[in-house]
This record gives sequence, structure tokens and C-alpha cells, in this order.
Amino acid sequence: MRKIKGKVFFLLMLLFVSVSLVAAPLRVAIEGNYPPFSYVDDSGQVVGFDIDITHALCAAMNVECEMILVEWSEILEGLVAGDYQLIIASMGKTPEREKLADFSDYYYRAHSVFVGDPKQHSKKHYDDLKQLRIATGKDTLQSQYLLANYPEENVYLLNSHDEAMDALIKGDVDLVLSNSISQLHFLQSPEGENFDFISEPLVNDLLVDYAHIAIRKGHPELLLAVNEGLKKIRFNGQYDQINRKYIPFSIY
Repeated sequence: MRKIKGKVFFLLMLLFVSVSLVAAPLRVAIEGNYPPFSYVDDSGQVVGFDIDITHALCAAMNVECEMILVEWSEILEGLVAGDYQLIIASMGKTPEREKLADFSDYYYRAHSVFVGDPKQHSKKHYDDLKQLRIATGKDTLQSQYLLANYPEENVYLLNSHDEAMDALIKGDVDLVLSNSISQLHFLQSPEGENFDFISEPLVNDLLVDYAHIAIRKGHPELLLAVNEGLKKIRFNGQYDQINRKYIPFSIY
């Protein structure tokens, strides 16, 4: 009897959460410089895996959502200030970030890896790359790793993943360190045809492998609704459809 009452209470709680969230559009921060997760297409629209996940999640939660394009370097600051309630932008969970936000269950996983010109830099262990010029996005887990393990004068922190890739193409840097899936997307593009992976995936405590949705602190009902929404799109097949649209293998 207690188990039945518990299930009824849980379902009523979910119903309350869903109704309470519909009262106003849910504001979701996204970032537009991280293909294939988020990028601007030829028509000027922000598209990608994270964007499709946002649409599917909001539908699963039965809420209206407003997506807000935010620079990565400012995205957590805006969440803390209350400019939006969620961040869906391939964010890893760290102890420092957990002081500023709550985090959902993970919604995809990926390693970090170096990319460069294989004609100039043969595949090496990542500890053998420290004398090369390495770019990555500022305020990322990869930037923390590089600053902790590589000479600071060889680390180039740029505003976005796209800027880092542009610097590699122009020869301004030797390598880019980033998420293996975004790196694969670049390598499969015309711009990336002369480049390749230069190292095995990195294994380091600073480089977490899981992406989460960040939720404004103090809203446990929203955290619950997000996690339930993620489960729903996993079980109803929407997640796999979105996954296959952008990446040819499972990233869950």
C-alpha cells in the first residue's frame, strides 16, 4: 500500500511540476559555435544536436521554451543572474560549476583529443606535444587542462571552438584540443580534409567525459522535470533519432 501511495504521490508531483512550468516560457541558454552540437547554418539559424535536444526535451516536459543565444564565456554568469533557467550547451559538470548551478543526469559523453596536421605532427602521446602551439576555447575544461599541464606561452585561449579551428586552418596554431565529436565533425568537413587526430583520447581528472544540462540553483522541481524529460526522449526513440541525424554512432 505504501508503494502505491508513493507512486501516486510521485505522479502528482510530476503533474504539478509540468503545470507550474507552463505558466511562463522556460528560458534556455544555447551557444552557437560548437558544431555539430550548435552552429549557425547557411540560412542564419542556430541548429545542431543540442538545439534538437532542447526542442525534444521541452515537448517532453510539456512546456513552451524560449532559446537565448549566449556567448560561452558569459553563459554561467547569466544563469546565476536569472536571465534564464537552463543551459543546454554541452556543459561538463565540475565541482566549481556545481557551486553555481545544479546539473541534470548526463545526456551524452565524449572524450577530448588533439587535432592537427599529420604531415607535420605524427601521432604522439599527449605529453610529447607540450612544445607546440595549442588552441582551445576559453573557460572550457580543455582550457583548464592545458593551463595546468602545458607551458602557458604555448596555450592559446580563443573565444569559441570555431575560432580555434580557424586558427588551426590559418596555421596560427599547431593543434586544437576539443571534444572528440566536434573534432570529428571538423575532420569530415572540406576544411578539415588535411588534418587528423594527433593523439589518443586524453585521460585526466580535469577532462570529464559527460555533458549535462545546467539548471538554476534553488529549483529542485525543474531538475526533476528535466531528468524525467531526458528519460522520456531516451525511451521513446527521439534521442536516438537526433543522435543519428548528427553523429553516426551512439554518444549516450
